[in-house]
Amino acid sequence: MRIYCLFLILFGFNLSAQNANRSIVKGRVEVVRADAAGIYVANKTTNDVVQTDAEGNFEIKATVGDALCFTAPQYKEFCLVLTAITLQKEVLSVFLKRIVNELDEVVVSEKVSATSLGIIPKGQKVYTPAERKLYTATHLNASANAGSMAGGSISADPLLNWISGRTKMLKKELQIEKKERYMRQFEALFLPDYLISKLKIPSDYVKGFEYFAIEDAQFVASLQSKNKSMSQFLINDLAIKYKKILSE
Repeated sequence: MRIYCLFLILFGFNLSAQNANRSIVKGRVEVVRADAAGIYVANKTTNDVVQTDAEGNFEIKATVGDALCFTAPQYKEFCLVLTAITLQKEVLSVFLKRIVNELDEVVVSEKVSATSLGIIPKGQKVYTPAERKLYTATHLNASANAGSMAGGSISADPLLNWISGRTKMLKKELQIEKKERYMRQFEALFLPDYLISKLKIPSDYVKGFEYFAIEDAQFVASLQSKNKSMSQFLINDLAIKYKKILSE
């Protein structure tokens, strides 16, 4: 019993001596674009715990060899063992990294479109800009109140568009739009190098040959059906005809 009491007395003196050697350590916790308040700073040697203020500042008793640990729910824990060099600093600066919760990779197995999202009913015709303009200008609108005809109130816009020539103009726009689409399909299938080296089309007449090809109804049909083999077969015959025209 006496030995135990003596041990407690000596242990108490040792703790008192250690605490006497400890001084106030001032520091600041820095984080990126976030509030640094409320971060716990714990001295693992003495079990003392303090919290940072709104600017991340803190004060805690410590000495050489003590381990300071910085913890907060949104940051990775960081521990630092104090050295004589560390304690020489007026303000101990600590930077904490934010915990980033990475989401698992999402794989979309189905092509996302207006139809798959339910915006456009499945099976409904999708109009191009030129087709939409022509449809609007040439179809009767039963809900309009522009005129009174047999069968109810019907829009007179189609008749006015036909008289003014707007319908004819919109039809031309639609044809131009289609040719531009065929041209893009053509250029995706046949590069200029192929036309020049394989089909022997003069380089100065490559663009002219493209316009010549998309005027051929059979070739356009192969583009529409995305029949690459048929398009390659037809392009050879078209190249022969085009070179013959150039020679004449």
